[in-house]
Amino acid sequence: MKFIGIIPARFESTRFPGKPLAMLGDKPMIQWVFENASKALENVWVATDDNRIFTAVQKFGGNAIKTLATHQSGTDRCAEAAEKLSGKIDFDVVVNIQGDEPFIQPRQIELLKLCFENTTDIATLVKKIETHEELFNPNRPKVVRNNQLNALYFSRSPIPYFRGEDENDWHNKRDYWAHIGLYAYKADVLQKITKLPQGKLELAESLEQLRWLENGYTIMTAETDTQSLGIDTPEDLENALQLLRKNSVF
Repeated sequence: MKFIGIIPARFESTRFPGKPLAMLGDKPMIQWVFENASKALENVWVATDDNRIFTAVQKFGGNAIKTLATHQSGTDRCAEAAEKLSGKIDFDVVVNIQGDEPFIQPRQIELLKLCFENTTDIATLVKKIETHEELFNPNRPKVVRNNQLNALYFSRSPIPYFRGEDENDWHNKRDYWAHIGLYAYKADVLQKITKLPQGKLELAESLEQLRWLENGYTIMTAETDTQSLGIDTPEDLENALQLLRKNSVF
């Protein structure tokens, strides 16, 4: 199968406006994402509605494509970009790479690619939960899987419920999995899922992947032991800078 990576990037952000262009060392954050993704994918594109981001990507030699400003999610932006690129590039699977994770590991992308050696519509990553705090954090979506490693359900609640055991010890008694928001989709599936109306489960949990499960799409999971560092606030950026200095990257 042939793969393409698309990095949806927008300038507007409630907590951190202009985030993709924030400097991380000597490079804007979007360049870090692009360069790390390019270690695992031959074709990587930044999809944006903003001329400043578009120009910055071209300046460092990356591929950029303009998209509408009205998209409600990165998945929707990826779908538009993929549709436009389908006439010039041959690909079977689209990898959706978060534009605010400058230290994305190429190995994580490779894990997603391996999922498509099996029969699946969509692939994503999971990581074993290590603490009680993580398990009960509603901002940390959880996933349960079947024996074929396909997702059965995603939730902000700790799932499954462990009857008869102290909640503080659940994560020590069985494996719980956190969802890592890196996706890959078959190209035709991506176009279909973005046209689906929101379902009751998605509206209840505010998790778009539940829309896909409600409509019968298969989501295969792969296990990673790496937690990417997402940049949501200026404080997160400072933490990333400290990490770079600690590792003598610059």
